[in-house]
Amino acid sequence: MKLFLKEHAFLLVVHIVQLIFLLLIYWLDGYRDLKLFFYAGFIILFFLVGYLFYHWIKHREFYRRLESPLDSLDDTFQVADQAPIAVALDNLLREQYKLYQHRLSEKEKQQEEHRKFMDQWVHQMKTPLSVIELTAQGLDEPDSSSIREETDRIKNGLNTVLYMARLRTIEQDFHIKPVNLSSIIHEVNKENKRFYIRNQVYPKLEESREAITVETDEKWMFFILSQLLNNAVKYSAGRSNRVLISLYDRQKEAILEVTDYGIGIPDTDQRRIFDPFYTGENGRKYRESTGMGLYLVKEIIDYLGHQIEVGTEVNSGTTVRIIFSDTQNLTAL
Repeated sequence: MKLFLKEHAFLLVVHIVQLIFLLLIYWLDGYRDLKLFFYAGFIILFFLVGYLFYHWIKHREFYRRLESPLDSLDDTFQVADQAPIAVALDNLLREQYKLYQHRLSEKEKQQEEHRKFMDQWVHQMKTPLSVIELTAQGLDEPDSSSIREETDRIKNGLNTVLYMARLRTIEQDFHIKPVNLSSIIHEVNKENKRFYIRNQVYPKLEESREAITVETDEKWMFFILSQLLNNAVKYSAGRSNRVLISLYDRQKEAILEVTDYGIGIPDTDQRRIFDPFYTGENGRKYRESTGMGLYLVKEIIDYLGHQIEVGTEVNSGTTVRIIFSDTQNLTAL
């Protein structure tokens, strides 16, 4: 009704002004019969209101459709009226919908091609990296360690690019199953042992009980833990030689904590640590920071249905806590 009144508001004003001018002309011409004036005004307004009422009854479904939000794009094809303006609008919406679908399919195709290219490129780059690492093993120190340090950095960067590309299709890449958190931690530590030695920071695992198992995706959880430990070691180097990894139960939840004793996160940066490409004050000191690590961690954890908490204090360290709810936490195997 509101849309109908807005559309015909100007028509009402024009008719009322027209009526006033008409009666004014008769008044100035010498006619002074007020009853006749009111009767004529009543007749004119009666026909105007009658026309508007008929128009509303005939096209009310069309106006209701325009005022109601769409539940889905398919509702665009509803035919609510056969009036010329309604038919023209339906045709326009159909053409717009077809154009939207065409453009959307083109963009999805481009994104899929880009993702496949990135996957292929990352895997191709890993082959020469492996060759460089093998070559470095035959060199004397410190050249060997220096080369392997740089290849590790490149490898971490390539993995970030790979997981970033896969994030667009993460729903299709899940494989949820019971996962032993302790086993993943040991695998991550084994993968990054040279990184720990180079920075002289060594993670320590503390478990409240053995074999804490949760429902999650093993591959993505490996990436999450690698990112958290990489940050913990990087921001602890030169300040502390230990990082604590804790596994414990809290009520009906399983908790995985990564605690470092490094530089901490400034108060001004804490609210934006999960924003993409945001490096903050610490990222400017450590030039290797891309600002994508914690962003990817947060996105993946949200998709997996877990929770993440961050507690930090400047110059005292940071604790990142991953919470697995009671529906995901399994009994020890």
